[in-house]
Amino acid sequence: MGHETNITQAALAAGLFDQSQAQQLEALLPTLRPEQALWLSGYLAGLGAQTQPAQAAGGQGGGEAPQITVLYGTETGNAEGVAKQLAERATQKGLKARAVDMAEYKTKDLKSETHVVLVSATHGEGDPPDPAAPFFEFLWSRKAPKLKGTKFAVFSLGDSSYVNFCQAGKDLDARFEELGGERLAERVDTDVDYEDDAEAWVEKLVGLLESEAAPAGQPASPGAPAALQGVLGGLPGAAPAADKPKHSRKNPYQAEILDAVVLNGRHSTKETRHIELSLEDSGLTFEPGDSLGIVPENEDATVERVVDSLGLTPGDTVHVNGAEKSLGDALKRDLELTMLTPGFLQAYADAAESEELRALLAEDNREALHTFMGANQVADVLARYPVSGLDAATFTGMLRKLQPRLYSIASSQAALPDEVHLTVGVTRYTSDGKPRNGVASTYLAERREPGETVPVYVDHNKAFKLPSDPTTPLIMIGPGTGVAPFRAFLQEREEMGATGKNWLFFGERTFREDFLYQTDWQQFRKDGLLTRMDVAFSRDQKEKVYVQDRVRQRSRDVYAWLQEGANLYVCGDADAMAPAVHEALTDVVKDEGGLSREDAQAYLKQLQQERRYQRDVY
Repeated sequence: MGHETNITQAALAAGLFDQSQAQQLEALLPTLRPEQALWLSGYLAGLGAQTQPAQAAGGQGGGEAPQITVLYGTETGNAEGVAKQLAERATQKGLKARAVDMAEYKTKDLKSETHVVLVSATHGEGDPPDPAAPFFEFLWSRKAPKLKGTKFAVFSLGDSSYVNFCQAGKDLDARFEELGGERLAERVDTDVDYEDDAEAWVEKLVGLLESEAAPAGQPASPGAPAALQGVLGGLPGAAPAADKPKHSRKNPYQAEILDAVVLNGRHSTKETRHIELSLEDSGLTFEPGDSLGIVPENEDATVERVVDSLGLTPGDTVHVNGAEKSLGDALKRDLELTMLTPGFLQAYADAAESEELRALLAEDNREALHTFMGANQVADVLARYPVSGLDAATFTGMLRKLQPRLYSIASSQAALPDEVHLTVGVTRYTSDGKPRNGVASTYLAERREPGETVPVYVDHNKAFKLPSDPTTPLIMIGPGTGVAPFRAFLQEREEMGATGKNWLFFGERTFREDFLYQTDWQQFRKDGLLTRMDVAFSRDQKEKVYVQDRVRQRSRDVYAWLQEGANLYVCGDADAMAPAVHEALTDVVKDEGGLSREDAQAYLKQLQQERRYQRDVY
């Protein structure tokens, strides 16, 4: 039975439409795009709320529904997704809501807003997302307006393995209060697995906003009539659930390992693996700039060290993620053992009654805490600060869920439809003379063989994308494994027949041992796709040379490309490389453009706002 018959039957069954009206609905509704159907649903809900019977005398009348502005600051698109989910849900309930990127928001409008919802990711060690930086600067400037009469709420996305967890959201929350805003709801801080928290927050906040909009004494509007919602939901593409991929973070795809090749020479001090995985029949799609999430397991030796340090047995029973299982199984598959978090250290310091750990967690000791967390794992803390009598349930309650690890995708799906390639730096180091391994990199490099499978999903990154214009020149700066997405960029541009120039800056330790994907770059150069390539091998001469040095050396040409409209991309280390490259770019613009340092910085900020300067740093 077709949609027309369903629509006619639903309309007539509601007892609200005559035959002619039902036929008009039958003609209109199947032609609507999902966003049109969503708008119509919200419009009719709002119309219904306005035409409800007037309240009895003596009741308080309700004013016009407030305009809700949802501002988001995002690096990868997660905050944008939450913001748009909130705006769409509010619209469905007949409220006036819009989602706006902080990078595009007109700050002069802030003083006239009545309801502002802020959804922000935190970048690196407590910084706002790059595109949102100008909005944050405005808020902390003398130009920021008083916000008395403005109601606000904050949803903050972060990663609890960082010392300054959700700091950008915390800063927004505090600043809006300082400016006189009235908190509509308490701030919500979320970890990497934020989806369930976001869903609950959206439902709660929409309920609060409905209550704000509803006249006193009347219930909040239920939205469009149930019969109409059913019809709208039945339209092609109108049901969001139908558009969701079959495989996701919660339901990863078991991808077969096709190949795993060491990219370094035999005498290299580093180990970098090129991993090829099959996505055949997975339904997963990705674009250059996206990442692949790997759902790893902790290695058995790590689990054994933890269990032995606590004097427990692997067979002890614990409840984790709503299920009863053995301690050994929970530690291997469910809980974080290789990455420390401030939350774990705080809970363990209290259990161990360790003043040394408590001092490390003090507000004025952030740098030392950051260093400690980067150099140690859970087993190291247990060995250094032993505690007796800690039971399995209490201990597992201190630990964060084992998080997927994201790797920049190093291939184009247009070029290789059934495969996805990764560039994985294998993490190995010693702590107190004992070997320590990264959980996901060694999972791929050592504990899984070609022919075996690993759980994966695609993590889309809307903030690191090729330009839509194929003639746009590209400047790509990616030392080490940061070069991965640029291999995908070039494969994609080759497949699409893009004519824009391409310039790659690459750096590593030595030319002979560490020139990752050398044959690929040589072939791209031979084919004319890679217009220029500059390399920096830091250990091949007495004085170390890095990519930022090459950028300065090519200052005139870099500036000329930018003036021609080139897009600029940086990928790799966030702590040292990315700031050093940004500093070099500032010098390039200052010197070649004859600008002051302040104006050069403004030039780069403008490129960021125009999405011509994009970074994927970690």
